[in-house]
Amino acid sequence: RTTGRFLSGHQIKGNFISYFEHNERERAPKLISKLMSGASVAVVSSAGTPSVSDPGFRVVREAVANGIKVVPIPGVSAALTALSVSGLPTDSYHFVGFLPRKKGKRLEHLKKHSEYTGTIVFYESPRRILSLINDIIQVMDDRQAVLSREMTKIHEEFIRGRLSEIHEVISERRDIKGECTLLIHGRLKNKDIPMENIMEELKTNLSKGDISLSRVVKKIANHFRVSKSIVYNAAVKMKKND
Repeated sequence: RTTGRFLSGHQIKGNFISYFEHNERERAPKLISKLMSGASVAVVSSAGTPSVSDPGFRVVREAVANGIKVVPIPGVSAALTALSVSGLPTDSYHFVGFLPRKKGKRLEHLKKHSEYTGTIVFYESPRRILSLINDIIQVMDDRQAVLSREMTKIHEEFIRGRLSEIHEVISERRDIKGECTLLIHGRLKNKDIPMENIMEELKTNLSKGDISLSRVVKKIANHFRVSKSIVYNAAVKMKKND
C-alpha cells in the first residue's frame, strides 16, 4: 500500500503483491516461479532496507539457488544511518537487530553480545524500548549510547547519553512513536581502561566513608563502562598498598 502510493506520485504502475513476515514462506516460491518464467520482481520495503531485519531474505536465497541474478539498489539503512551520526566508534560495529521478545531469551542473547568491543546496534519497537534498555543495563552496565528515532523523517530525533539517562528522558513521555535504533558503546579493551582515573575515583569516594564498597564499585564501573570486577580488584589492590 505504501509503495503503491509512492510510485503513483511518479506515474509508475505495476502489479503489487504483499510480502511480509507471516506470508513470505508461502509467497517466495510463487515469486520465484514468476522469475523463472521471465518476469522481473522488485522487493521493496516501506521502511528500511529489504532483507535487513525485514522480509526479503527467503526470496533472495531462493533466487540465488535457482541461478537468478539479484541486483541490490542501495537505500536507507537504519543501522548505518544511525551509526554515521552517533559519535560512537565506527571502525567496528556489531549488528544485532531485533532481540527475542521473551525476557529469558533476550537476556541470554545480550550476554553473548556483551563482550563485543565495537559499537553494538539494536532495533526495537517503541513499545518495548524501555524494557530493552533496562535489560541492557542489567547485563552490560550503564554504557554510553544513542537512541535514534524517526530518522530521515519530519520528527527525526537522536537522544545521547548513558543508557540510564536515555531511559529517564523517554520514560517521561506519554508515548514513543517510530521504530527505534539503539546503539551502545562496546566493551572497553583492557588497554583502554583508564586505571589512573579509576583509582582516583576510588580514593575520592572511599574517603567519604558514608558509602559501602559495593556501591562505590558499582557507581565507578557504570561511570567508566567497565566491569565491576575490574574496579573491585583495583580497590583491593589500593587497600593493600595503604
